[in-house]
Amino acid sequence: MPETTDSGAVPQLTFGQRVQRARTRGGRTRAYVADVMGHSEEWVKAIERGTIGMPRLPKLLRLAHILGVEDITELTGDDRIAAATYTKAEHRHLPIIKQALNRYDLTSADRPAESAEVLSARLRQAWKLWHAADDQDAGGGNRSRIGQLLPALLADTRHAVRTLDGADRRRALMAQAQSYHLAQLFLSFQPAPDLVMLTGDRAMAAAQEADSPRAIATAAWYVNHVHRDAGDAAEARVELAEQAVALLPKTDDPECIVRRGLLYLAVALSYAKTGQEGDAWRYWDKADDAARKLGDDYAHPWLIFGRGIVDGYAITMHNDLVQPVKALEVADALDLRRIPSATRRSYHLIETARAHRLLDESAAAMSYLQRAHRESPETIQYNLYTRSTLPGLATAGPRVVRDDAQELAQELGVPLPA
Repeated sequence: MPETTDSGAVPQLTFGQRVQRARTRGGRTRAYVADVMGHSEEWVKAIERGTIGMPRLPKLLRLAHILGVEDITELTGDDRIAAATYTKAEHRHLPIIKQALNRYDLTSADRPAESAEVLSARLRQAWKLWHAADDQDAGGGNRSRIGQLLPALLADTRHAVRTLDGADRRRALMAQAQSYHLAQLFLSFQPAPDLVMLTGDRAMAAAQEADSPRAIATAAWYVNHVHRDAGDAAEARVELAEQAVALLPKTDDPECIVRRGLLYLAVALSYAKTGQEGDAWRYWDKADDAARKLGDDYAHPWLIFGRGIVDGYAITMHNDLVQPVKALEVADALDLRRIPSATRRSYHLIETARAHRLLDESAAAMSYLQRAHRESPETIQYNLYTRSTLPGLATAGPRVVRDDAQELAQELGVPLPA
């Protein structure tokens, strides 16, 4: 019997096609996979159609387990999993922040503690530096500036808490909680997940010891981010936010309105992350009401809550619900001037790029990433979505997109496929 050969190229399945093949072979429905993954059916459909790319390694491993796939290459094929997609770039100040957080002062410092007023003034300045536009002549980007201040701020608030008494100590505890919030922001998108959890827990502990409903509410907002990014149960995140809201006085004090609005926004983001669209927008409406009470031009000096933030996070919610067209409708109407924070403006521009990428509009996505880079280079440099999408933009699409993506990747230190 004569041998036959097939000289034609064997078509390569995409990641999404491999996922669909594994799912149907195992008899699993999209609804089942969505439920176990904590996403909507639209998310699973978008994965299979290639609208959403390969997720980062922790979620990829979880997806493989749900699909009953023992060898992950059955999903990834021969494609090399780029390290830039699954690892986080380390800031040069990370080692000293680690050292500051892991240090325990078992003996009293031979110096008086700074007053709560002085600590508060230092924190106000630190928040301004975090939200300010990058300036190489003034210490570089937001992480670089804060990285230089944090070790001393953490040490001094810790010393004040140990030294002061009564009302002064409670105010020092509130300052300490804010210091940990800044540390958490520095550590976000850094390869130190244990320290991110640590700063969230320490901030909450300090806020509770201060017996301050406002400080507890703020800590709950930041803890919600930690657990949402870690993929923890949405129910626990929602319960935490609602308990913190209940502690706040039912007054029209802007400081209380801001924190209620933030916590409603935290719940909305949690529900959107898990595909619970109705609940997500119900809580977004509550955050929207809080922003309206404060006025269109209001923004909190360091929490930045206001009209701009509520609208900006609606882009993220639509993206998580796999509704990129609606995300772009919000983005088109978003007034970035209402967001007095370069880091937040950069983030929302990245989310707008994500919406365009979901629609396979690579040129528009690249344009928004460039705008995000101009707003805050260090924000986009350590953003995981940016680091995961640039390699694809650099190897596909129109030539001008590839050239721009390669240039930006080089600027940010993102490795590209050989």
